[in-house]
Amino acid sequence: MEIQWYPGHMTKTRRKMETDLKLVDAVCEILDARIPISSRNPDMNEICGTKPRMVVLNRSDLADPTMTAKWIAWYKARGIQAIATEAKSRKGVSPFSAAVRSLLSEKVERYAAKGQAGRSLKIMIVGIPNVGKSTFINQLAGRQSAKAENRPGVTRGMQWISLESGLLLMDTPGILWPKFESREVGQMLAYTGAVKDTVLDLEELACNLLRLLWQEYPDAVRARYGIEMPDDAPGWELLEACARKRGFLVSGGEINTERMAQALLEEFRSGKLGRFTIERPEDVQ
Repeated sequence: MEIQWYPGHMTKTRRKMETDLKLVDAVCEILDARIPISSRNPDMNEICGTKPRMVVLNRSDLADPTMTAKWIAWYKARGIQAIATEAKSRKGVSPFSAAVRSLLSEKVERYAAKGQAGRSLKIMIVGIPNVGKSTFINQLAGRQSAKAENRPGVTRGMQWISLESGLLLMDTPGILWPKFESREVGQMLAYTGAVKDTVLDLEELACNLLRLLWQEYPDAVRARYGIEMPDDAPGWELLEACARKRGFLVSGGEINTERMAQALLEEFRSGKLGRFTIERPEDVQ
């Protein structure tokens, strides 16, 4: 299944980001803690150039906590400022300001030397669609500043948000990149909802996700759906087994795999199925 989704407004957004970059001191990229590789826009290296950057692994409440700790250590070993957050519960959000000041410590010292110790630091917040960027900003601001919805492509315009900590955030619309470098990247993004479901074959997507989870987290799948299958069971057979256990049948006793696919994706995305990280530091090319 080849997945591509790049609405026209994303091209306009990229151009504006490149123009507005001169207005900020640093860039913070919000990633999905479940897929830190696929949720990182490769075009950001080109867009941001030499501008200081940091990473926020958001939705860590949906990710495997052991793997999140490994990812934070991986970034730290490469000199990259990184924190993990649960934007919906606000857990992990409070260290953000200190992390920004650490990233920009030289600039902070220069401001202090000029008698401008209270001068605001300007941060551009970037991320792919539906990664929780607006919710993260709202938690920082303590108010409903950025529009947040659980679907991709909601934020459409740049806006500034002032924080009590002296930071000034530039919120930007979520953007993908014109062509995913591999089939796997497109699928990873689709699993988490960064790509609109309307452009997907949900049953095929669910089969592939279920097969992956059966390889990496079989106990969680067993606990949720009560199935027992061979270790090498194909995704389609796993999906049918789960649907049968759930009683998802249509007239004549035929298995309703479409309904099961929708249920699986919803339960994976919401965390009802468990906490999973499906990309690991050792997977980085």
